[in-house]
Amino acid sequence: MHNHLQKNKQTNTNTISSSTEAIGVMDSGVGGLSVLQHIHRLLPHEHLNFVADSQYAPYGSLSPKEVTERCFTIADFLIEQNVKALVVACNTATAASIQLMRAKYKLPIIGMEPAVKPAAQASKNGIIGVLATVGTLRSAQFAALLTNYGQDIQVNTQGCIGLVECVERGEINTASTKALVAKYCAPLLEAGADTIVLGCTHYFFVREVIQEIVGGDVAIIDTGEAVAKHLQATLEAQSLLTPSEVESNISIWTNNAAEDRGDVIQQLWGKRDAKIERIK
Repeated sequence: MHNHLQKNKQTNTNTISSSTEAIGVMDSGVGGLSVLQHIHRLLPHEHLNFVADSQYAPYGSLSPKEVTERCFTIADFLIEQNVKALVVACNTATAASIQLMRAKYKLPIIGMEPAVKPAAQASKNGIIGVLATVGTLRSAQFAALLTNYGQDIQVNTQGCIGLVECVERGEINTASTKALVAKYCAPLLEAGADTIVLGCTHYFFVREVIQEIVGGDVAIIDTGEAVAKHLQATLEAQSLLTPSEVESNISIWTNNAAEDRGDVIQQLWGKRDAKIERIK
């Protein structure tokens, strides 16, 4: 098994997949584990290969070109493991790179975007809030979402600098994380938002903290379940679902050199069934 995450220009991008191959899932860090949980819950027999690019998190602080370079590097690594589909479990990476990835790689690639449309449909008062990285909020893809689905509602956006890093360190219920969440939710509550979109996969892990701060009357919408259902439908359409008698293997790679990295991944994943490896 390769343990280096580096540019590999020889990767075969014209792969022909079989149903028993793994699904590759990638994120700027450990936030994508939330999407991995949704996929594993919906498709318990699928083999899952996940890469947390934590050394470069958050992607929101990188240029679109740098994000695309990271996406290509990780996709090459995962395709070397013979994955049958890729899930880009990162809003910033989807916005910057998904079209370029689909042009380069000949396998199903599922991205994600902030759930503005479902939030607009769920809101009772027509006022929603979006918590996301600055990179996602600045993207052309997010602007298109607002054009398509935000015309008849009031959308309040809030860039959450530092919140990804809290989750990366496994600081979920600390006083400092709660203070940061309260600071970012305050403008949304002041605006009267009755629905808040989690526009970054990392934020799923602090959703209970967010709910506690905003109160039970405010709905919180996460995109992970919708991504898992989209993946299921895509694999089904291409006859790539793994047979139900197969027992799944879950492999997680991270390039974060911190000694407690495996502990944080274990804490967030919440199960003991994953093989966790460090890569360079």
